[in-house]
Amino acid sequence: MDQYESNEPTGVGVAVPEREVRGEHQERQVPRYHVILWDSDDHTYEYVKKMLRELFGHTATQCKKLADDVDANGRTIVLTTTQEHAELKRDQIHAYGRDHLEGSQGSMWASIEAAG
Repeated sequence: MDQYESNEPTGVGVAVPEREVRGEHQERQVPRYHVILWDSDDHTYEYVKKMLRELFGHTATQCKKLADDVDANGRTIVLTTTQEHAELKRDQIHAYGRDHLEGSQGSMWASIEAAG
């Protein structure tokens, strides 16, 4: 069969990319982005764990590990996803609100960066 295949009994042809006709299928890779949470002395472990639980649905164990990681290393990757979703999650972190800790001026800081 050439570049057109019939999907209808009436013989109406549907254009099919040549590589699919030959049996070749090339998957398109969607770029991935990390959501990076940055350390802050103005936020408690409880705040960080609660935020991660509510915004990302991480388990209590994952939240503790991420809170430990951001405290020890100054930053941690909380999610790897598509650019649009990463931007949404970053914005949700920025909008989450301040900690009950005195001196907390607002939400934690987050950024996104291309993965890999």
